[in-house]
Amino acid sequence: MMRSSSNREYSTVAKVSGPLIVVHRIRDVAYGEVAEIRLPSGEKRLGQVLEARKDLAVVQVFGGTRDLDTDITSIRFTGSSLKMAASEEMLGRILDGAARPLDAGEGVIPEVMLDIHGYPLNPYSRDFPRDFIETGISCVDGMNTLVRGQKLPIFSGAGLPHNQLAAQITRQARVLGEEEEFAVIFAAMGITHEEGNFFVRDFQNTGALARTVIFLNLADDPVIERIITPRLALTAAEFFAFEKDMHVLVILTDMTNYCEALREIAASREEVPGRRGYPGYMYTDLASLYERAGRIRGKTGSITQMPILTMPDDDITHPIPDLTGYITEGQIVLSRDLHRKGIYPPIDVLPCLSRLMQGGIGLGRTREDHPDVNTQLYAAYARGRKLQSLVAVVGEEGLSSTDRQYLAFSDRFEKEFVTQDYTVGRSIEETLETAWSLLSLLPESELKRIDRELIARYRPRTEGERYA
Repeated sequence: MMRSSSNREYSTVAKVSGPLIVVHRIRDVAYGEVAEIRLPSGEKRLGQVLEARKDLAVVQVFGGTRDLDTDITSIRFTGSSLKMAASEEMLGRILDGAARPLDAGEGVIPEVMLDIHGYPLNPYSRDFPRDFIETGISCVDGMNTLVRGQKLPIFSGAGLPHNQLAAQITRQARVLGEEEEFAVIFAAMGITHEEGNFFVRDFQNTGALARTVIFLNLADDPVIERIITPRLALTAAEFFAFEKDMHVLVILTDMTNYCEALREIAASREEVPGRRGYPGYMYTDLASLYERAGRIRGKTGSITQMPILTMPDDDITHPIPDLTGYITEGQIVLSRDLHRKGIYPPIDVLPCLSRLMQGGIGLGRTREDHPDVNTQLYAAYARGRKLQSLVAVVGEEGLSSTDRQYLAFSDRFEKEFVTQDYTVGRSIEETLETAWSLLSLLPESELKRIDRELIARYRPRTEGERYA
């Protein structure tokens, strides 16, 4: 329903502060309402009400406030919330951070118009995530499995290859079962032109673009647009998942840039800052994005999220990764030490976690030996890493023969299991066979976390070796 303010145009812009404008002497304006700002040049920009009082409104301007003259600029409140045109024809399209075409195509012809803030889901209607998504990355599929409806972030750092990893997952991710449709929504916030060109070229050259919708907010685009870019992406995901019954993977990069935009807007509003200058409501704001993942009982489709964030100074206790970890169901952590060794992807499996993994693996989902193999790999690698530190003190000569086997295991684990080529995706069967090959380096008596029947069935045997 349109409000009475939709027929009124105001020329009472009193203040400009960063991406915000303050409009006085208004009435019947609501929080979240869309505004149309007309600049002196005749250009029109959209805005959204951040704060509404009896006779004053604070409006965030999408497109920025450059060239805005408070004496001449006029503003009209539309009486409706911000909506996005959604259509199945969006697949294969490249859009900017405000859903305008960046490719040669025309604007999206809508099948429906959807509120970009989504609609609250009744917790009772949510279905528990259980089904396996194959990313083709052994460290993820084998040890930190992604399941449909999960939100599993990637914690990275400046200079680490998270962009390549995001592109590889976008290209390789699939759900097992040819009968099920799968789509990827890729949203980039505050990235450079070079990074944007990398993603577009990679998706085009590999054919991944045909099942992908790309939203690109570049570093020189208005900061304020970074606030709506992930919401547009998630609205598109909800359309494909719950209207078109598709399984959707949403990749959001870089959430650190998104949070920096939140901090800039909060500073413009002169709000009292929270931890490290970020607004106190950042947890709630991030939750409003991350909680738009999941499955709905009775619906075929699902939304799975993999947000990517770069930790400032590689600090996992920084507010952005800290709050993200509270909301999401685990994390994939990239290691600078592994990157220096030339290992790609440099995933450090020890601090990684997928809280929903156990519901998505095992007999009928991946393979019956997967749960036991996962725990045995983790335990063996953790022991090998601990021994690496001990060797620096006592030398390898001070180790027992079994300890030296664990030391060799950890080295080969990094070189053969963690390391894989950027262009190569491994099936879950290949990942598990690689794992068994590594576990065969250890005496069978050391495989205490694996059922004996599974050892007899899957463990490779060297010539002359007998079953225990």
